[in-house]
Amino acid sequence: MNRLVVAAIAATLAMTVAAPAEAQQRVRVGFITTLSGPGAGLGSDARDGFMLAVKQGGGRLGGFPVDVQVADDGLRPETGRQVAERMVRRDRIEILSGIIFSNVMLAAWPVIQPTGAFYISVNAGPSQLAGAQCHPNYFNAAWQNDNLHEATGRIVTDRGLRRAYILAPNYPAGRDALTGFKRFFRGEVVAEQYTRLDQTDYAAELAAIRAARPDAVFFFLPGGLGINFVKQFDQAGLRGQIPLFGPGFSFDQDVFPAMGDAALGAINAAQWALDLQTPANVNFVQSFEREYSRLPSIYASQGYDTALLIGSALAATNGSRRNKDAFRAALRRANFQSVRGAFRFGPNHHPIQPIYAREVVKDAQGRIVNRMIGTVFEAHQDAYAGQCRMPN
Repeated sequence: MNRLVVAAIAATLAMTVAAPAEAQQRVRVGFITTLSGPGAGLGSDARDGFMLAVKQGGGRLGGFPVDVQVADDGLRPETGRQVAERMVRRDRIEILSGIIFSNVMLAAWPVIQPTGAFYISVNAGPSQLAGAQCHPNYFNAAWQNDNLHEATGRIVTDRGLRRAYILAPNYPAGRDALTGFKRFFRGEVVAEQYTRLDQTDYAAELAAIRAARPDAVFFFLPGGLGINFVKQFDQAGLRGQIPLFGPGFSFDQDVFPAMGDAALGAINAAQWALDLQTPANVNFVQSFEREYSRLPSIYASQGYDTALLIGSALAATNGSRRNKDAFRAALRRANFQSVRGAFRFGPNHHPIQPIYAREVVKDAQGRIVNRMIGTVFEAHQDAYAGQCRMPN
């Protein structure tokens, strides 16, 4: 028999034997997220949503046992990079997720990418990785950074508000935020303000807003930054005078307890809503509240969907990650019931999905929540997909 044929048969038999053995091993997932500092609530919610899906699966995703290794990046890019390097090089972890902030993501990805590991983003969606730096092993199960800001720009325009004051922190996601808002806002930007990522006092910005007398204020300030801004906006007497708009993650369950009534009346955009009446979402909201004694946030919904996405790929490949082409193809199919409704991946491995308009209100129990008030986009794709030249 030809030696090449013998070698091919031997390789095939080796793979056949190895695949069941690999399927019996626990699938290790590295979950790097922000669990300390001003963004701690965001990472905690993403982690809890992810782990809820694991718990519902009896410690399994897609029917296969998983071991989730959680690490705190502290919102420090260098820490995120070091943790990612340890996970992929020393621990040989093949699937990673969890990063909340884009500056951490951009620091960690260069050490993940050369190893062949898969990264499925639970939140951070920098424009670079959606466009020219897209990669076959990088997926985003949440959004591209601009998306919710684009939808908010459309909402402000549709409401006939022509003069907007806009502000965000001076880091990649902040710059993407204001770029996204301006892409769909058809009025005049009276001021475009970039703040520090560690800023907590917005007295100067609020004085400038009062002097500019805009028709609308749009801001993106994550976690504790947004809490401080909204409370100071209210204390300055501007709530009720100037309509306040933001992305969904600036107005959600992770920040409402601290914002209190200061958030009421704000309009925001998100790809998920607490009161979205799909069977998958109703089950998720009820299960999350039962498990954690609080309502889920948008970050929790993304963590949950990310876990289900990974599970769908494991189920499709019989738990194997060695055939990277097969695992990648299974991720692309996104064969799971997303809590947000319709969901599919675009050519750059970023979502094409609906985006909803929400208003901050009090529910029948007196809790501050978002109420869905409409659909802004039915199937929205990010603006950078055309720059992606993804290898097949």
